[in-house]
Amino acid sequence: MVASRRRPRSGEFVAAGPCNTVVDVIVALIDSGLGLLPTAAWLRKLRPDVDLLLQLDPDGAPWGPKPEQWTIERVVAAARTSIAAGAEVIVLPCNTASVTALEQVRAEVGPEVPVIGTVPAIKPAAAACRRVAVWATAATTASRYQAELIEKFGGDAEVVGVACHGLADAIDRGDLTAATDAIARAAAQTPAGTEGVVLGCTHYPLVVDAIVAALPAGVRLFDSAQAVAAQTIRKMEGLGRPTTGEGVVRVLNSGRPGTLPPSAAAYEPGRILGAQP
Repeated sequence: MVASRRRPRSGEFVAAGPCNTVVDVIVALIDSGLGLLPTAAWLRKLRPDVDLLLQLDPDGAPWGPKPEQWTIERVVAAARTSIAAGAEVIVLPCNTASVTALEQVRAEVGPEVPVIGTVPAIKPAAAACRRVAVWATAATTASRYQAELIEKFGGDAEVVGVACHGLADAIDRGDLTAATDAIARAAAQTPAGTEGVVLGCTHYPLVVDAIVAALPAGVRLFDSAQAVAAQTIRKMEGLGRPTTGEGVVRVLNSGRPGTLPPSAAAYEPGRILGAQP
C-alpha cells in the first residue's frame, strides 16, 4: 500500500523520503556537487511549479579526475535512482557527466525519458567575440573533448582554454576566499584582448560577480545554465502530460535522502532552492 503524506506547499523544501511515498518529482538533476544549482535555480525561476530532485554525490566528488568507467557507473546509478523516485526528465548539469555518461544514461532510461546534457557555450561566444577564453577545470581544459568543441564551434574566433585550478572545489566548500584567489589566477592567465569568457564548468556561474570583478570591463560571460533549463522545459512539455508538481525540492546525497549542504547557502541559487547555512 502506498503511504500518504501531506502535500508540501508551492516552493516548500522537503528532504527526500522513501520511494514508496507519494511524490511529484518531474525533473531530476545529477551532478557530483553544487554545479547543478545554477540550472536548477533557472528551472525554479522559469517554472516554479515543477518538482525537482537534486542528486549530489558527496561520497564520489569530484568526478572530473576519476576514471571514465567509474564516473559512468556513478552517473547511471543516479539516473536509475531518479527514475525509481518518479523522475520523468533527467538533466546532467555537469560537463564531466555529459561528456562521459550521456549516451549511457539515455540507454539506461530508454527513449521515453528525455535526458538533457550540458555543453559549454563556445558556439555563441565565438559568434559574438573575436577572442574567447574557455574557463574550465584542469581536466576539462586538457581534454580531447574541449579541443574538439573548440574546433567544431570556434569558427573564426581565436579560442583558448584557461585552467581554473581549485575553483570548483572551493565553490563546493563554500570557501569564497579561495574561490576569489582561484579566479584571480585564472584572470591573470586569460590573454589580453579577450572579449568573451565561456564558463566551461557548471559551478562557475555561482561566483559570476567575482569573475566579472576580476576581468577587464566589457568582457562578456557565456554560460549554459539558462539554455539548459529552457531546453529541459521544452522536453518536459513535449511529453504531452500535465504538470502536477507543486514546486517541491528533494535531495539525495550519494543516494541518501538529505538536504543541500550548508555551503550551498553561500550562493543565491542555493538559497532559491532552500539551502540553509
